[in-house]
Amino acid sequence: MAHTAMSGSGTTEGDDPLQTAVWRLRSRACWADAAALLAPVAGDPQAAVQRASLLIERCLYTESGWAEAEDALRAAEAVARADEDRGAAACERGYLAYAATLHGVRDRADEARAALGRAAALLGPSSPGRALLDFRRGLLAQYLGDNPQAARAAYRRAHAGATAQGDALLLSFTWRQLAGLALREGELAEARHGFAESLRLREELGYLVGTAPALAALADAQPEPEASRLRDEARRLFRLLGGVPTWLADRLAPAAAA
Repeated sequence: MAHTAMSGSGTTEGDDPLQTAVWRLRSRACWADAAALLAPVAGDPQAAVQRASLLIERCLYTESGWAEAEDALRAAEAVARADEDRGAAACERGYLAYAATLHGVRDRADEARAALGRAAALLGPSSPGRALLDFRRGLLAQYLGDNPQAARAAYRRAHAGATAQGDALLLSFTWRQLAGLALREGELAEARHGFAESLRLREELGYLVGTAPALAALADAQPEPEASRLRDEARRLFRLLGGVPTWLADRLAPAAAA
């Protein structure tokens, strides 16, 4: 999530009212509406990056809206002046290229690596955007590079950074990815703990669009009948949000057919 000049990220009491409104829309898969709220302040570099990040997240969850995300990202890159802002925009550039590659829109893996490398050169070790950058570098290592060792190291750096910053949303992602690697290695207890923590954080934050994936992930590490109960709940939320995230459909379809 972009760090903006406005107070807070909208997830806690006392945050900027605009950020609270943006978060409520984002968490319910209304990314375009959330981005529209930021349009009047999009000349501010940090707001411009946040607006782009919302539309890029929509691409990842819906496999649509690529042109709008690209336009918003170019606008963010155009108004960036300080290294922090340029680094944040480069981080989003890498994430958009990663999403396009992951969903088979176009192979932009080299662009993703180059952009995240550029972000790493611009964002210092103490930058508030560093933890998110580390997380995304982990995603590239795992899903585009098939390098779970490098991915784990990056996720752990991101996890430590998110913990230090009190970034509960990012922690929900790092817990999930570390748990996924643990499950892959047969470490069931570790996987269950990580998936459960991810789900807990998303429920506490009200991150509705991320709750169905968290339920499905935890189901993969649980025995029956708990696994089926979790998948049923995931399926209910998936339908409630109109089939978002799209990539969850295949994981939930077999049980639905049965």
